[in-house]
Amino acid sequence: MNIGEISYTNIIPLYFYLDRERLMDQGATITQAVPSRVNALMEKQLVDIGGISSFSYGKNAENYSLVPDLSVSSFGKVNSIFLFSKYKIEDLNGKRIALTSSSETSVALLKIILDRFYGVEVTYKIETPNFEEMLNAYDACLLIGDDAISAYRKRGSYHVYDLGEIWYQQTGLPMIFAVMAYRNEMETEQGALLSYVGKSMIESKERCQSENFVPVIERVIAEHGGTFQFWNSYFKGLNYQFSGEHEKGLNLYFQLAVECGLLKTMPSIIKYSYK
Repeated sequence: MNIGEISYTNIIPLYFYLDRERLMDQGATITQAVPSRVNALMEKQLVDIGGISSFSYGKNAENYSLVPDLSVSSFGKVNSIFLFSKYKIEDLNGKRIALTSSSETSVALLKIILDRFYGVEVTYKIETPNFEEMLNAYDACLLIGDDAISAYRKRGSYHVYDLGEIWYQQTGLPMIFAVMAYRNEMETEQGALLSYVGKSMIESKERCQSENFVPVIERVIAEHGGTFQFWNSYFKGLNYQFSGEHEKGLNLYFQLAVECGLLKTMPSIIKYSYK
């Protein structure tokens, strides 16, 4: 079994306390990559279970199921998915926006927000994430994860919009950016290991929450810098559950994606039932 691990700080609590040695002893491997890469590897059957973009789950819902009680979500500001713009968001009609190549969920979310909530038409192009180069060539840019956090620190006078905040203001529902999903055949091919991995991720999340994310924050500071205050606020602003409200939020996101022509059909949300 190959486990996909998104290489962004926001999902660390789901993996932080995994017993990696035990997983290796059972024949599991872990592949780290940005969300779009993990999505692609899972579609190619090179990753069997992992944190993937919600949009990627929507595209492949007939082949995937969800590990229950896990997501990377926000009820409001997510603080790591930003639109940086030279213009106010309502004045972007006819402008050009650079989209990060690292994302699927947030790219679709921005298109939904601009089309459905602001009624503006823009031109998009996917680019390698680079704050300065994107804004040298475009009117606005979308960045996610650690790229967005880094860019926010040097945002200067640009207009900055948090996509999680806009979604919550407009819908009153959480925005689910990533889910923990697996390929359906894993239930029969690797059922025992699948169950162990899923339960281990839930336990990791719960332990990190019980510790107020302190060990996670200490590791992130060592790797990325920043202050304890910043990262404490960041992790406590994220939500790692998947409840009824999350399902409503995800279904609305899928519905609007279908209406905007980003998804062909309305996906069904199927969750694993532990025995």
